[in-house]
Amino acid sequence: MKWGIALCLGVVVATSVAEGQTLYEGARVIAGDGSAVIERAAVLVDQQMITRVGAAGSFAVPAATTRIDLTGKTIMPALIATHVHPGFQQGLSYSAANYTRETVVGDLARALYFGVSVVQSMGIESGDLLYQMRDEPVKGRPNGARLQVTGRGIGSPNAGPGGAAYAGIAYEVTTEEQGRKAVAELASRRVDMVKIWVDDRNGRAPKLSAPLYRAIIDESHQRKLRVIAHVFYHTDAVDLVDAGIDAFAHLVRDTVMDDALVAAIVKKNVVVMGNLTTPLKPTFVTLPSWLTAGDPMATLLGAAVTPPALARMQGYYAKRELQAVEGARQRYRILQQSLAKLNAAGARIVLGADTGLEDHPFGFAEQLELQAMVEAGMTPAQAIVAATSRAAAFLNLRDTGVLRAGQRADFLVLDANPLADITNTRRISRLVIGGVEVDRPSLIPLMR
Repeated sequence: MKWGIALCLGVVVATSVAEGQTLYEGARVIAGDGSAVIERAAVLVDQQMITRVGAAGSFAVPAATTRIDLTGKTIMPALIATHVHPGFQQGLSYSAANYTRETVVGDLARALYFGVSVVQSMGIESGDLLYQMRDEPVKGRPNGARLQVTGRGIGSPNAGPGGAAYAGIAYEVTTEEQGRKAVAELASRRVDMVKIWVDDRNGRAPKLSAPLYRAIIDESHQRKLRVIAHVFYHTDAVDLVDAGIDAFAHLVRDTVMDDALVAAIVKKNVVVMGNLTTPLKPTFVTLPSWLTAGDPMATLLGAAVTPPALARMQGYYAKRELQAVEGARQRYRILQQSLAKLNAAGARIVLGADTGLEDHPFGFAEQLELQAMVEAGMTPAQAIVAATSRAAAFLNLRDTGVLRAGQRADFLVLDANPLADITNTRRISRLVIGGVEVDRPSLIPLMR
């Protein structure tokens, strides 16, 4: 299968590239694969790649090596986002008219600013733009996340993504032949996976029938493509697992997943993403901590979005009705309980946050999703694995997601330990991508 190629955003922040070897020493290292933490570590980087990782002083270092003292810091892999929708929001405007190179550049720069190195678009892609950007080579310092593309998703008539901004994007199929033809077209574009919408979208559309999604799954697998399903109902999820679905883009939302479904998901290695943060938003009566002035997340947002956009995100909480909040909390508890059951059973959970929906910015969504995953019952260490090595494996990225010899040097340097508090992933001191330190302040003009 052909996988996404690193992205050039069209604006080169600087022309220097990594030269020689660099030793990052003294920091705590979280490898991202669940292995033991190295408390006083050394990471040797040569050009783009990690060549050694171990305890400080445990291996010889060439005399000409540049040394960077990171005592008191924590190094972990950069985050990998498996469910994003780039290109629709500019400031306060959210529309199809915003779907331009400039807007996508801003979204990918924003992801990188928050520590996200790779993003997987998820079925709301119009025209050739994302394919073109995916295939452009990197030049100079990285100034945006690497991009992978799903292409247009497939659903029944009117069952694709809701909202005027997405009108006309999805394939609308009513026959097996149409479904197979859509897959063939996507395969010709070298997509990374196929997205299907199965549910009835709150009653506004017919479901994608079992014969149709089974034909789409079969055609995709014949073409070495995996299929990820947008799902709502428990009964649909049960049959999709039986049909060979590869991943769920959302948790079941009408009821808590029962033991049989959880067991089937684990047995068949179906990948699941929680997408907790959009349903988390309406569960608050007052302004949540991460949007409060002085909070590390609010500080990141202050640089990454326009002041009016941040003000609107905060203003959402000005007049919340208690009845609506309680309903949202009940619905949210279903998701938390399902994620906890999946995690306890050993399901393959990855970081996915429905990023790029209105006022759900790139990078912010992933950072908040990590917190939501831990609040739902995952340990910080498990959430980090889901957001790094397992997300990389899901996207067939064999060169990133883990800090070990032979992998790309894509990592965050944090001011505090995320194993003690997962929100410390927002305390970014440095960001290194492909062995090159990202000039994060230089990303701000691209984001604004």
